[in-house]
Amino acid sequence: MNTKEDFLNGQILLIDKPLEWTSFQAVNALKWAIRKKFSLKKIKIGHAGTLDPLATGLLIICTGKFTKKIPELQGQVKEYTGTFTLGATTPSYDLETEVNETFPTEHITDASIKEVTTQFLGEIDQVPPIFSALKKDGKRLYELAREGKQVEIKSRKIEILEFEITRIDLPEVDFRVVCSKGTYIRSLAHDFGKALGSGAYLSELRRTKIGDFNVNNATSPNDFKEKLEVNAST
Repeated sequence: MNTKEDFLNGQILLIDKPLEWTSFQAVNALKWAIRKKFSLKKIKIGHAGTLDPLATGLLIICTGKFTKKIPELQGQVKEYTGTFTLGATTPSYDLETEVNETFPTEHITDASIKEVTTQFLGEIDQVPPIFSALKKDGKRLYELAREGKQVEIKSRKIEILEFEITRIDLPEVDFRVVCSKGTYIRSLAHDFGKALGSGAYLSELRRTKIGDFNVNNATSPNDFKEKLEVNAST
């Protein structure tokens, strides 16, 4: 197990973020565990790319001098798996908010679902969701959204490298997406529903890879804490 010096000099920790945890909570859990274990007043620690509370999966956490690597890690290609639910939309494009509109799905076929994925491959313009942590006029978009304010959000260029449908059991559609930094899978769900002449929201999301890092090698925050407590090296 790592020593105090290891954490201060810099570690890349792969964490499997639990459902309903914020990325900040995961970072905090590790920070407190490391500080307590080694009686440290402070330690630099941060994550390389937020995951929404309703998403699970790979969170890269950097400690000590390795926090300098965060921008480089954030820029890497990411892979996600998850589920779109067709026939309805929500204001947040996921399950954080209630369904606000329903749409027909009778016209949707397996073939049309697979065909629509091709519209999203390559470089595309994507509008981020209003319920996001992006800032406008110094306020986070989700704060403005909760106040019921109308906000114009500019689209941004992103790249979808792979978009595969892995299961169709309407209204649910499972997918795997490989994409560039800055891609919102919630927006992809929303736009996917529209492209099918219906609606859709993201009902499940898991980040499986960031660059060469894989969630299969990640550990939960609680497991990390337990291993740290059990290990006596300081």
